[in-house]
Amino acid sequence: MGRGKFKGKPTGRRQFSTPEEMLAGTSSRPRTFKQEVAEEEEEEEEVEDSGEESEDESEKRKGTQGVIEIENPNLVKPKTVKAKNIDLEKTTELSRREREEIEKQKAHERYMRLQEQGKTEQARKDLERLALIRQQRADAAKKREEERAGNVLRTPLSALPLAF
Repeated sequence: MGRGKFKGKPTGRRQFSTPEEMLAGTSSRPRTFKQEVAEEEEEEEEVEDSGEESEDESEKRKGTQGVIEIENPNLVKPKTVKAKNIDLEKTTELSRREREEIEKQKAHERYMRLQEQGKTEQARKDLERLALIRQQRADAAKKREEERAGNVLRTPLSALPLAF
């Protein structure tokens, strides 16, 4: 039978088992991972029930842990501290970076407080600039008022809208 231009690979053929084969358990299909795990657990339970084992043998160790019994001197074991043994008065030392970060934050807060009070050089310059701008705006507003007052007097009556 023609399949077209390309022929499928021989490993790509699917084999389906019939329901009768599945019930009989003679399927050629490989077992799934879940079934293998379930079988391993059943075997472990049977081994535990059938014979008594020592505590060392009952613990399964991965890799070379069971073979080599040497402790690693570089391995730092986590210390568990009980709540009743905690020293509340003990203060922890900060690292240099942490100290510098805290000092930087405090200096910035101190500078911002002085800035708000107008005691820094930058704040003084800003206030002087602000006063100059306010003076210019007041002069411009005064000038506009004078022009309006002058324009009203010079406007002929014929140009004014009449309202009845």
